[in-house]
Amino acid sequence: MRIAYLDCSTGISGDMTLAALIDAGVPAELREEVIAALPLEGVELQVSQTVKEGFRATAIQVKHPEQHAHRHLSDIEKILDDCPALTDSQRGDALSLFHIIGEAEARVHGVSLKSVHFHEVGAIDSIVDIVGAAVGFDLLGAKEVVCSRIPTGRGTVRIAHGICPLPAPATAEILRGIPLVDVPIDAELTTPTGAAIVRYYAHRFGTLPEMTIDGIGYGAGTMDFPGRANLLRLFVGEGDIPTGTDVVTLLETNLDDVSGEVIGYTREQLLAAGALDVYTIPIEMKKSRPGVIISVIARPADEAKLQEILFDETGTLGIRSQLIRRATQSREIETIETPLGPVTGKLVWRTPDEARFTPEFESCAEIARELEIPLRDVYWVAEAAYHMSSDHDHDHDHDHDHDHDHDHDHDHDHDHDHDHDHDHDHDHDHDHDHDHDHDHDHDHDHDHDHDHDHDHDHDR
Repeated sequence: MRIAYLDCSTGISGDMTLAALIDAGVPAELREEVIAALPLEGVELQVSQTVKEGFRATAIQVKHPEQHAHRHLSDIEKILDDCPALTDSQRGDALSLFHIIGEAEARVHGVSLKSVHFHEVGAIDSIVDIVGAAVGFDLLGAKEVVCSRIPTGRGTVRIAHGICPLPAPATAEILRGIPLVDVPIDAELTTPTGAAIVRYYAHRFGTLPEMTIDGIGYGAGTMDFPGRANLLRLFVGEGDIPTGTDVVTLLETNLDDVSGEVIGYTREQLLAAGALDVYTIPIEMKKSRPGVIISVIARPADEAKLQEILFDETGTLGIRSQLIRRATQSREIETIETPLGPVTGKLVWRTPDEARFTPEFESCAEIARELEIPLRDVYWVAEAAYHMSSDHDHDHDHDHDHDHDHDHDHDHDHDHDHDHDHDHDHDHDHDHDHDHDHDHDHDHDHDHDHDHDHDHDHDR
């Protein structure tokens, strides 16, 4: 499995990330095709070599004409939509990064997401940094991104709204729940764009994972720190992790005055917006009132929009939030041919040599309804077809879709492993000669239109 590790010893920013990606060997299309195709007049991405405290690194600089206007989300969306060199997934990733920053700015300033002005983050160089990072990570092809603890720096910084203590307000909002480390440097080490990149791409945080290193990229910051190299290191390599771990957000709120219908509708809205799982627990609240806890497991990048749904739909006065680590088994989606038609399910591995096929409910239910046979029969036939298949040496280069799959197809992978160990000696000779062409085209294109308004990013 391809792994990337971000060593943020002196923080992280958009330009440092883009420089590290280029230095790590991301193909030249990054600047030659995508950046050049952005509908921004006179923009040029200059890539050069520099030395920081005796260490070689790649530095980038975005050359562009002087600009004065601050952009809104609609302006950013139009820029991304008008760039034909971007793939849908790259465009979605870039928009999500803007969304994360915009939501933080909206909370800081007490305004709606669509009312936020993009100041520094709406500047041309920051747009290039964000788009470049989205394209770079896509081309890098890492299935797991691990990140060190994040230093924010000390002192103050001047932004569009005046002088602010570090970390800057938007940066602090984005870094909620992410482990920080104190590095005694009086400067802004992590910018809002850098924080958004970490929140969006990092599956987990810690030290350099077990891996075979293929390459290392060094991205230079703009500032110089005596006795300390201002560099972002990006390690890229291969690692065999049968059971992976990632970081998810757990949102919880206590409710005692909401009807079951509202809770059910809220659950549907949360899942449609990208929640990984939603469940409720009955509780007894103050004055012996019966109540319920509604719990939401989500990707950290989706926390803000899911909080908004909880506030809007339930009227709750508060939501608890925490980052938690979870262990996950490797999995991939597979469709197998059965005597009843194609059935889609998950192939799940605990070890590289032992796979288990779990049919998906919707796929089985569709066949059961169409053929008017019991649902459990479809499960049995699907599981038997997998085990009888001669194709058991599946390629175990498992694409570990850690629910962070930044293709924005939002596979609501609710980890409901229906482990039907049916030791039924039922000799079902189902010679169902049903010539049904079951073209079950489950292409659920969830167009999650993320409205992202964002503020300041500072070149470091």
